[in-house]
Amino acid sequence: MLRDAPGCRPAPYLASRGMKWIQRFSDEGLPDDAFRDYLRESHRLVAAGLTRKVRAELGLGS
Repeated sequence: MLRDAPGCRPAPYLASRGMKWIQRFSDEGLPDDAFRDYLRESHRLVAAGLTRKVRAELGLGS
């Protein structure tokens, strides 16, 4: 979703290696608050997919 947002693009070098990283190269079209919300939700989704043991090892709570 962010890949197509103005001011964002697949991160050079990482995207070519199959990683889903996004580079924000300007604040055009996506305010800081919205960008932080996307990052927070992305982190929550990844953490939710981890086992309880791994979340505890990483200090992410339950």
